[in-house]
Amino acid sequence: MSKETTPTLYAWANGGALAELAPTFPCVTSCVQASMWTGTKPDQHGVIANGFYHRDRGEVEFWVARNEVVQGEQIWDALATSSRQDGVRQGGITSAVWHAQNIKDCGADFIITPAPIHEDDGSTKLWCYSKPDGLYQQLLDDLGHFPLQHYWGPMSNIESTRWILKAAAWLIEKHAPRFHWIYIPHLDYASQKFGPNSEQAKAALAELDTVLADFTQQVSQTAVGEGVTYVAAGEYAMTDVTGVVYPNRILREFDLLKIDERDGHEYLNLGESTAVAMVDHQLAHVFVNGDNPTERQSVASKVADLFRSQPGIAGVYVGDDRDEVGINHSRSGDIVLVADDAHWFAYYWWMNDAVAPPFARTVDIHRKPGYDPVELFFDPKTRSIPLDATLVKGSHGVPATAPHHKTALICSAQTPSIKSNESHIDTDMKRICLDLLPV
Repeated sequence: MSKETTPTLYAWANGGALAELAPTFPCVTSCVQASMWTGTKPDQHGVIANGFYHRDRGEVEFWVARNEVVQGEQIWDALATSSRQDGVRQGGITSAVWHAQNIKDCGADFIITPAPIHEDDGSTKLWCYSKPDGLYQQLLDDLGHFPLQHYWGPMSNIESTRWILKAAAWLIEKHAPRFHWIYIPHLDYASQKFGPNSEQAKAALAELDTVLADFTQQVSQTAVGEGVTYVAAGEYAMTDVTGVVYPNRILREFDLLKIDERDGHEYLNLGESTAVAMVDHQLAHVFVNGDNPTERQSVASKVADLFRSQPGIAGVYVGDDRDEVGINHSRSGDIVLVADDAHWFAYYWWMNDAVAPPFARTVDIHRKPGYDPVELFFDPKTRSIPLDATLVKGSHGVPATAPHHKTALICSAQTPSIKSNESHIDTDMKRICLDLLPV
């Protein structure tokens, strides 16, 4: 960050505060956001990854969007409660949340988040969930559709972030909610495709700063004028990766996976497998199937041993050992795997790309039992997503135990809640935001 390349962020930091911010493990989007909103860690709020495994029906569900998965009081709940007397809102702290994970039906007054409609013919209709009803239609009429194709996949670019900030400025002009939580996705793309220290990643940061400057200009022209405090909080820091670990292939080698063959393709049978891995960047949850907890624990201990000597895996936590990384929750895998800095986990289970399921070559965030950053790439020969996990050059998720695992907390105003040159953690964010919004 410098005055020349990122003048907006530089001005905020120099006029207010700049501090180090450490994410709690798992250092991935949904978990960190829930930690920020609740002021608690994953072993309390229950968001243990960007996805969940449902043992009762043998299904992995990523990007569930529903707020009910977040356990505990969230920041918008605290704002609403603090501005009520005898159950009646007294003027108050209205709030808005934009494109964050797991926010459908949360307590904020205004919500926008992608909710594409998947038609029976395989096509996808652009749409967003909104609160109140009809809010997205109003945005659509004035700004056009949210550009989902630029939000994720090989066409991801600044346009998704630009739309989000334009929409937030629109809402400020129309309704002036006092608090906004805005998820800005842009810095994810180049860092994963080319590496966090690449020229492309540096260019993305400068690109984002320009859009932030446009946003502040738009906001300054609304009724709220200049009386706005901006807080920028990095969710996690990327690390350069040079290798990939395939937990499901390891489980398959030891005959612990059940594979179904259909039409020349191999599909993972989650429910009938002895053990399966749900992967997410640099962590993986390994679930042992079975109704008997004692038997599951015994099998889990043996399965954990299979991973301890695998290259690229820095930590194997089974049972109560998961307390060491703060993820001993009923939703967690029986075993939690943590990669080393230079590796990430891919969900692949097939040994031959020719038998991979068709959805593996598509942008399909729901049918894959794991996060797939290879969706950022495009193979012009096959006109589809490649099946080369080594293309990915940046990842995140490991515990923030070193300085390069930490990110930045920037505030445009001076506040006693943020002490420059001191380290803060993501669970501080709820308190910081509440302190900036006295009732």
